[in-house]
Amino acid sequence: MSQNSLLAAAALIAGLTGTTAQAAQPSAPAVAYRNVTIDGVKIAYREAGSPDKPTLLLLHGVPSSSRMYDGLMRKLGDRYHLIAPDYPGFGNSDAPAPENFVYTFEHLSEVMRKFTDAVHVQRYVMFMQDYGAPVGMRMAAADPAAVQGMIFQNGNVYQDGLGPMWATRKPFWSDRAAHEQAVRTAHLSLPVTRGRHIGTDPDVEAYDPDLWMDEYAYLNRPGQAAIQSELIFDYQNNLAAYPSWQKWLAAHQLPTLVVWGKYDPAFIVPGATAFRRDLPQARIEILDAGHFAMDTRLDQVAALTDQYMQANQQKFAVKK
Repeated sequence: MSQNSLLAAAALIAGLTGTTAQAAQPSAPAVAYRNVTIDGVKIAYREAGSPDKPTLLLLHGVPSSSRMYDGLMRKLGDRYHLIAPDYPGFGNSDAPAPENFVYTFEHLSEVMRKFTDAVHVQRYVMFMQDYGAPVGMRMAAADPAAVQGMIFQNGNVYQDGLGPMWATRKPFWSDRAAHEQAVRTAHLSLPVTRGRHIGTDPDVEAYDPDLWMDEYAYLNRPGQAAIQSELIFDYQNNLAAYPSWQKWLAAHQLPTLVVWGKYDPAFIVPGATAFRRDLPQARIEILDAGHFAMDTRLDQVAALTDQYMQANQQKFAVKK
């Protein structure tokens, strides 16, 4: 065989081998970007996986959206059904003005309950991050039969977890008119938006700046200042509800995973360990991460979530 023939054969074999290897690579589960209308408000949501599998309802924090769960959905969408809505006023959902929509956590939870009905999700495990905890706990209290289990990722329900920054909220709650402008200015600022992600993490270079630059753009859309201010003012009602939520957790003893980034100055580590008082069987994992643990520890959070789901697979199995 001539040298040219040998080279041609080698190239053909290499090409076929490369094609075979490429075909063998598993592709990430697809994420669909959908919307549904609830009480005249468009709710955007992401969905991955088959509804025939156990469902994870992913409830986001502030000032984020369902986007914070995109990576988790691509890692777990081949094993579970994952669905992540944007609250009204967040992400790609409609953001009606406060004159036309009541921005309270109670109302957000009502909308989310209607959302689960609209997308035909009857039973689910709740994954709650930050604002997701007060939304999710209200959903659970209103419809406990729907909730199979709970994952808290820096989603606080204990006074123990409130960091020093919450002292700045109390004057606003007691005298809104005197402090509202300062609260709005800080909440919508670039340094504060960046700081929510990095917190006290010494590994600053691990964070993609797009995480906060995108949120900063969303926060500074027309009308957002008023929407965010309404929810910050209403947050005092979440603290007042902590004792009732703790009683709910103790009474129901659902399988629970607590995943906590230790570099979060808003919700500190004692808020994670406090779950043991009411849920002695809960698995509590403290990560080298910030408020949004998946910013830098996505693989770890995905693995912990998968382990939790597998450990409770009989309880979470979809009934045919």
